[in-house]
Parts: sequence; C-alpha cells; structure tokens
Amino acid sequence: MLYALLKLAHLLAAIVWVGGMVFAHFFMRPAAMALDPSARIPLMVAVLKRFFAAVAVAAAVMLASGLWMVGRVAKATVQAGGAFAMPLSWTIMATLGLVMIAIFGHIRFALYKRLRVAAASGDWAAGGRALASIRTWVGVNLALGVATVVAAVLPL
Repeated sequence: MLYALLKLAHLLAAIVWVGGMVFAHFFMRPAAMALDPSARIPLMVAVLKRFFAAVAVAAAVMLASGLWMVGRVAKATVQAGGAFAMPLSWTIMATLGLVMIAIFGHIRFALYKRLRVAAASGDWAAGGRALASIRTWVGVNLALGVATVVAAVLPL
C-alpha cells in the first residue's frame, strides 16, 4: 500500500510540474504577450513565484518517492535471493529527472533572480531578456519531462 501511495505522489508531482510548464509555455506566456511590459513582467514574476514554489515541492516529492521506490524494489529483490538490476526505463527516468532538477535550479536561482531584479527596478528590457531565457530553459525542461513520461510508459 505504501508503494502505491508513493507512486501516486510521484505521478501527481510530475503532473504538476509538466502540466505547469505546458500551461506557462503554451497558454500563459502567449496571452501575457498582449500586455504592456510594465504589466506583463510583474505578472510573470508573481505567477512564476507561485509556480516555482510548487515545482520545488514537486521535485522534492519525486526525488524522495523515486529513491524510496527503487530502494524498496532493490531490497525486495535481494532479500528474495536475486540480483537487482535497475530497468533501463527507471535509469532514464532518474537521469532525466536529475537533469530537470538541475535546470530548474538554474531557472529558479539565476534567471528568475534576474527577472525579479529587473521588475523591481522597472528595467523592462532586462526583464524581457530574463523571461526569454526562462522560456528557453522551460522549453528544454518540458521536452525532458515529456521524454521522461515516454520512458515511464513505453517498454524499453
């Protein structure tokens, strides 16, 4: 039962993260582009602040639940006298997940900081450049997130 609950938490966290990137990239940003930079940039600062807090929780939940699930299967396999070899799909998921967390760290702690500073000083051009960088890296993370889902679902 615990394994199933952790797998559910893992999946829900992935939905929050990947779904949030889809929303931000394909719906929020294009709609916000109709706004003047003096309105658009503070709006994006506020939206991203909330989203990044949710992603931080989602990443922590996915990391902890993923490690626990792998450890649980490895322990059960060894206790049954077998040799544990992590399936390729799990290895791909874990690797891509760690890369995504690293990219998120860059977005959150470097690029978002530039955006906040630009918004606070009213430097809309710098804010636009920061948002463009964030958009690029969110696109990369979104592609990695989709690849991770593919690895989880399709037999490898």
